[in-house]
Amino acid sequence: MNSTGQDSNIELLVIGFGNTLRADDGAGPLVADAIQALNLAGVSAISCGLLTPELAEPLSRARLAIFVDAALDAAFQVRLEEIEPAASAQILAHSADARTLLALARDVFGHVPSSWLLTIPARNVGIGDNLSAATSSGVREAVERVKRIYFDQRGGG
Repeated sequence: MNSTGQDSNIELLVIGFGNTLRADDGAGPLVADAIQALNLAGVSAISCGLLTPELAEPLSRARLAIFVDAALDAAFQVRLEEIEPAASAQILAHSADARTLLALARDVFGHVPSSWLLTIPARNVGIGDNLSAATSSGVREAVERVKRIYFDQRGGG
């Protein structure tokens, strides 16, 4: 897991998750890494294989959170949808989904950021680290969308 900044408050938290050894499934971590490399003020980016309970703590310190994932069932375009916490924070395994993590942040730390799920179309999740052309294009678009959200939030859009 990589993180930029150790501030007590995070303006924007980007969590990119997926298996980087399964071709297009690694799109989420690639977006998080690209955002981290931009070194934007107030932005923290986490690249991980799975959404784990430990992520609830940084979520609780964020004003805005964007979860980034590849999706086989996604249309042929990058999608952005607002998400709300799940009714329960109960995690049945070692990993969770974004809504459950938001509920955990709410229940344990008392704060839930405004949150979005950004999905990138995936075509190939076979073994390997090469992205399909569609997913590679989706990664670039996702980075641009996160940057646009960041600058819009800062009033410099």
